[in-house]
Amino acid sequence: MPQSFARYMSVSTEAEAWGVVVKAGGCIINEPGEAYPPAGHPADHAFAWERGRVLGGWQVVMVVRGGGFFDEQRVNAGEVIFLVPGRWHRYRPSVETGWTELWVELSGAVLERLTVKGVLPSECRVMRPAKGGELADAMGALHREIRESGGERAAELAALAMRVLGGLTERGRTQGSRMERAVKKAERLLADRMANPPGMPELARELGVNYASFRRAFARRAGMAPRQYVMRLRLERAQRMIGATPLKLEAIAEQLGFSSAFHLSAAFKAHFGVSPTMWRSGSIA
Repeated sequence: MPQSFARYMSVSTEAEAWGVVVKAGGCIINEPGEAYPPAGHPADHAFAWERGRVLGGWQVVMVVRGGGFFDEQRVNAGEVIFLVPGRWHRYRPSVETGWTELWVELSGAVLERLTVKGVLPSECRVMRPAKGGELADAMGALHREIRESGGERAAELAALAMRVLGGLTERGRTQGSRMERAVKKAERLLADRMANPPGMPELARELGVNYASFRRAFARRAGMAPRQYVMRLRLERAQRMIGATPLKLEAIAEQLGFSSAFHLSAAFKAHFGVSPTMWRSGSIA
């Protein structure tokens, strides 16, 4: 059974290097009728329902018992309140039921990239993870590490935090909007057909979505246009083939849809900064 605790940690240079920083974490067991949040939190984390608050990091707040409210929206057991930096929010347990929450506060470059790519929400919201039990287990494992090490083992904390984020975003792989599913399918189709990829309008028709909306959604998720995405896939495959097979450059170029070995060589050097010959030799400094 969860036990109430809260731990706030300093951010080390090593933690920042891993890209996921665990800044704080804890468990709040709020019984019916009790004040919320309980006393003892730092001034920069305590807040009143009437005032709300704005945070400088991301928080995952999982309700595992009881229920309450995220502003005016009902929150039930098994749901997560996901909080992002710089957005006003407020939440509280129901006076009638109270709740038990598992929470963790995160920061780092990985969360920023996941937000830009659309993997994590860019606004505060309530989420229902597809595998709530597994997410609760991941939160529990992260809490044990926080309590046992006091935040000293940055690599372990980062790995456990990624497990939490993976459990939280599992919902996106099983549900998500029609457009999100179309973009993910498009990525797979383009990878399968990289030697002769379909045009964007043709791909949108095949997936049954609006071309203009699809193009915007794809660029937002991938961070590049489909043509650039396919080129990156080709070059990454070429890199593996050059480094691991005896195939001549002409054969690789033909397999991957390049017009010539010269075209592949020029694109390879522009992308990776070295020629295919240097890459194959393994003599990169």
